[in-house]
Amino acid sequence: MNLCVLASGWGSNLSSIINSGKTGNISSNVVLVISNNSASNALNIASENQIPAVHLSQKQFGTEAEYVNKFLELLNLYKVDMILLAGYMKMIPLKIVKEYKNRILNIHPALIPSFCGKGFYGMKVHESVIEYGVKVTGVTIHLVDEEYDTGPIVLQKIVPVNDDDTPETLQKRVLAVEHEIYPEAIKLFETKKFNITGRKVFFT
Repeated sequence: MNLCVLASGWGSNLSSIINSGKTGNISSNVVLVISNNSASNALNIASENQIPAVHLSQKQFGTEAEYVNKFLELLNLYKVDMILLAGYMKMIPLKIVKEYKNRILNIHPALIPSFCGKGFYGMKVHESVIEYGVKVTGVTIHLVDEEYDTGPIVLQKIVPVNDDDTPETLQKRVLAVEHEIYPEAIKLFETKKFNITGRKVFFT
């Protein structure tokens, strides 16, 4: 599959996905990286790997329609099969969600439906996990729909919460699992042997 990765920040999940392609762990390739943040390191990572890197923000356009049309133009130009959100801090326009229905994945640093939704991102998630006192957290890969973190779940992996964890130490362990689980999810979709019934995703 041709993959487009959307990222706003450092780009560590992008690096993991690119490396998985280089090692043959996945057969798909990242053909385009888009960021709403011109200072995102993800754009640098893409350029270093000879992958087209585009800063695309609605602020660059007079209307939302112009922005969405440019977005779709890029996806079509690079023949994108699947979109991967990797720390992308913007809601995906509805037109793109519909155009790529069941072909957009997001990664979330907690076990959905806990600690998710609008406002739960980055370190805020880990701070909330520790404050609430749960014994396990984890990583969720889910399909993207019209709302924040509400699409059908594809994969989840547990990360224990230690008594002496800080948000920073917990984030480090969760991030390591993120780097493992995203390529796993991509491999599942490469088989094309799946069906979606309601909120459930089945792989055969």
